[in-house]
Amino acid sequence: MDATGRSAGFVEPAYGDRSLGDVVPAVGRALGVSLDGTTSSFELPDAAAYVVFLVDGLGARLLERHGHAAPYLSGLLASQRPGTAGVPSTTATSLTSLGTGLVPGAHGLVGFTSRIPGTDRLLNALLWDKDVDPLAWQPHATAFGRLQAAGLPVTVVNKGEFRDSGLTVAAQRGADYVKADRVGERIAAAVAASGRGRSLVYLYEGDLDWTGHRYGVASQQWLQELAIVDAQVEQLREALPASVRLVVVADHGMVDVPVEHRIDVDEHLELRDGLVLFGGEARFRHLYCQRGAVDDVVATWRGFLGDRGEVLTRDEVVATGWFGDVAPSVLPRLGDVVVAMRGDHAVFSTTDFAYEMTLVGLHGSLTRDEMEIPVLVD
Repeated sequence: MDATGRSAGFVEPAYGDRSLGDVVPAVGRALGVSLDGTTSSFELPDAAAYVVFLVDGLGARLLERHGHAAPYLSGLLASQRPGTAGVPSTTATSLTSLGTGLVPGAHGLVGFTSRIPGTDRLLNALLWDKDVDPLAWQPHATAFGRLQAAGLPVTVVNKGEFRDSGLTVAAQRGADYVKADRVGERIAAAVAASGRGRSLVYLYEGDLDWTGHRYGVASQQWLQELAIVDAQVEQLREALPASVRLVVVADHGMVDVPVEHRIDVDEHLELRDGLVLFGGEARFRHLYCQRGAVDDVVATWRGFLGDRGEVLTRDEVVATGWFGDVAPSVLPRLGDVVVAMRGDHAVFSTTDFAYEMTLVGLHGSLTRDEMEIPVLVD
């Protein structure tokens, strides 16, 4: 921790300025509908309608670095300031911030996996859990739903498999949902929905993130997928009327984690001492401790990781503001100890999260490559 109480070398989330959660309220204001209780300095130009296109895994630094593969998007990035994801920089947290307009400490999706309070179980926020009611886990009205209730039509265009998922209910309920499994279907649906007049349309693209996880963001596969996404966005822009504004955002960036920087807690069992649950994800861990074990866990992890990661108690991480203001109901979902990894290091478990060991690209922490996202208005 530095003298300000913040962790040196990390990118702080720009809540209330240009974070992902500021986008939809800004769209509402640009279309004449202000949401009570939302304050932000982020403003968007007036328009007949807005289309918000989220490309999963498209970090601003990655786009800047590989602009030759995405001339349309990189051209927009050159003249526009990036925004930030929230913390952790992971899909479930970010999609919920976008859809609700809330910080993670308010909406409560505080990681890829987090403890279900009162249990020794983790909620996987992407796959969800049939025993967890998404309306109870995230009880606040979404920004999508509030705009719709205020008379501004809001349409989510996404694959049919996501329509009734726990994450969709938590993050995007209240909007109309259009099933569109193919790129052409999504573009056509967005054009049709935005043609109804003053409205907001949201689209999601997940293939770039999948490719980055599988092959890494330094791979030819990822570059080819980036070129496909660039063409897709340009095609959408050309199909939309000039009076409709397009905003391209991402939920996070990504870093490739080499084999030599992978720490497996099942090969270093001292890292398991004092733990009840090992949660979060490889770049941002929530550690849930036995009663009275927090100080020992902190000491062990700080001594082991050194400058490879930031190890904070729950009180310390809340004080950083990384999650924004944290609601009392959300506090027990945070780890008793939180570990944010630096550089291209990550912490795995071959027992608890074997699938993560197969991934090349990862995200969740607060480095520039993970936190800085494009917020591109065209």
